[in-house]
Amino acid sequence: MNALMFLEKGIWLGLAAIGFAVLFNVPRRALGTIFVIAALGGLTKLVMVDHGVVTALAAFVGASLIGVLSVMAAHQRKAPPMIFAIPAVIPMIPGFFAYQAMVGMIELTLQKDPQLYSKLFFATVNNGLSALFVLLALSTGVAIPMLITRKQTIKRLQPDENLEVEMD
Repeated sequence: MNALMFLEKGIWLGLAAIGFAVLFNVPRRALGTIFVIAALGGLTKLVMVDHGVVTALAAFVGASLIGVLSVMAAHQRKAPPMIFAIPAVIPMIPGFFAYQAMVGMIELTLQKDPQLYSKLFFATVNNGLSALFVLLALSTGVAIPMLITRKQTIKRLQPDENLEVEMD
């Protein structure tokens, strides 16, 4: 992938994230940060896939980068990390795999030849599982940095004194 194409994809990833941020009514002051976070996370995934890494693993690494950068931006901008993470990760959702899986399911209903049916079935399952694993990788990758950096743990929570438990 040449540098100009790389830069173009980064711009499109950032613009897509800003579009989703506007839909979610994110504060204006966060839009520039969302653009940068989305571009870096998405480009990380694209570079890894370009170098032969499995798509789900590349998505996990890109989403983890988005999660870490969102936590850092949240501390700097005094805003919740989800404001930065959710719009930034949405452009990485595997629409192509999901679309191919849906088209494959429709084509399966029309297919009469057993050999073609078998081939189409495995392609459809492959696309569906690819979409599923990428979605799991994205959600896990974004969530882990936020869970690790939580300030308040369950040990620090004070129990409600008015709450009484009856033992029979």
